Order: sequence, then structure tokens, then C-alpha cells
Amino acid sequence: MRLSPLVLCLGLAASTLSVAVVGQRPDDQIAPKSMELLKQGETLLSQGKFVEADDALETALVVDPKNRAAFVAMARVAIKQKLYGQAIRLSNKALTLEPTDRDALAVQGEAMVELGALPRAKENLAKLQKLCGTTSCPQVGTLSTAIARGPALAAAKTPEVPKKN
Repeated sequence: MRLSPLVLCLGLAASTLSVAVVGQRPDDQIAPKSMELLKQGETLLSQGKFVEADDALETALVVDPKNRAAFVAMARVAIKQKLYGQAIRLSNKALTLEPTDRDALAVQGEAMVELGALPRAKENLAKLQKLCGTTSCPQVGTLSTAIARGPALAAAKTPEVPKKN
């Protein structure tokens, strides 16, 4: 009876220790088939075939769910389709895998600009500037341009409905 609290505490402490998983691969070892599908998806995106690109990229993620670049490419497809919320969610998944992914931060920032969340987009820009340091990153330029341009949704004028008297 006296040892019960001690054994309970030791058991709790032992259960919270992290244990390495033997079968887990490092993030930089993406399955080759997933990379092939990623390249196919990016090619389709550049051709303007958004649905086909999305399908190829989703398949790339099924093959290897750690393919951050596939999440970022899917976010780009979502931006092209004006699905900005989805683009933010997809880039969040990439940032969950690697919080310093510059492409994911830039794409997420672009989607935030389009939704009118300029303060959050500027936070992403600040993160990018910190990550890049003194070297020039194309992502900083892209996001800076998007912020300066402003949201396309806000710029698009809705047709005015005539008032009935």
C-alpha cells in the first residue's frame, strides 16, 4: 500500500517519455512516386488544368503524406480557383510538417491578402524576412507584391442593385 503512489508516479513518468518509432522516415526522404506525381501536378497547374492538377497532388499525398511541397502546390491550385480558405488550410498542413517552409508561408500569406487579412499576411512576411535574413528570397518579393497590390476580392466591385421606391 505504501508503494502504490510511488509505483503509480513512476508508471506515469514512464508513459510520458517519447520513444522513437523504428519505421518512421525522415522528412527529407519523400517517396519517389509522390515526387513524380508532384511534378505532374505542377505541370498540370502551369497548363491551367486545375482539377487534374488537384487530383495528381492528392494522389501524391496519398502515396506520401509528408510531401510538404504537394500541400503547397495544392494551396496554389486553390488560390487559382479562388478558394482562399482552402489554400490557408493546405498551407497550414505544410507548416505543421515544417514551420519554416518559406513557400508555404508565402502562399498562405497570398491567400490571406486575398481574404483581406492584411495584418496576418504581414506577420507571414515578417517571418519570411526573418528566415531569409540578409539573403534575398523570391518568396519575400512575391508576398510583398501581393500585400502592396491588396486583395483582389475587395477590388472587384459588386454590381449595384437599383433601389425600388
